[in-house]
Amino acid sequence: MIEIERKFLVTSNDFINEAFSKKRIVQAYLSSNPERSVRIRIKDDQGFLTIKGKSCSNGTSRLEWEKEIEVQEAEKLLTICENGMIDKIRYEIQVGEHVFEVDIFSGENEGLIIAEIELEHENEPFEKPMWLGKEVTNDNRYYNVYLTQKPFKTWSFNLQ
Repeated sequence: MIEIERKFLVTSNDFINEAFSKKRIVQAYLSSNPERSVRIRIKDDQGFLTIKGKSCSNGTSRLEWEKEIEVQEAEKLLTICENGMIDKIRYEIQVGEHVFEVDIFSGENEGLIIAEIELEHENEPFEKPMWLGKEVTNDNRYYNVYLTQKPFKTWSFNLQ
C-alpha cells in the first residue's frame, strides 16, 4: 500500500512508438486535502476510487489505497467532485526491467507531458530512456491534484 514513484518531464514524443498500452483517463477529486486526497478516476471502461496520503519529504513515497468500482458509479461520483478535472492519455512503455507511465495532458493542462515510474524502494536503479527529462518528483505543481486547481495553461512561465 505504499506507493514509491518518481516523476519526470518528457522531452519528446519518441516514447509513443515504444508504447504497449494507451488509455484515456479522466479524473477529479472528492477531496484535495494535502494530508489525504480522494480521487475518482475512469480509465477507458473501468472506474476507480483512490485515497492517497501525504507524500514523504522528498515526494517519492506515500500511502495509496485503490479500489475498482463500477464505471457508472465513477461517472456519478465525478458529478459531485471539486472543480477541476484531469483529462489525459496514458502510454505505458517497457524500459529495461521497469514500466514508465507517460501522460499527455489535454484540456486546461494541454502542453504538459509527464513520465512516472513506480519502484520497489526509493533508491532502486532504473534505466533512463532518451526522452526522459528533468526530474520533478518533489515539485508539487506536477501532482494531478495541483493541476486540477492551477492548470498548466495558467502557469506564468513554462518550466520544461
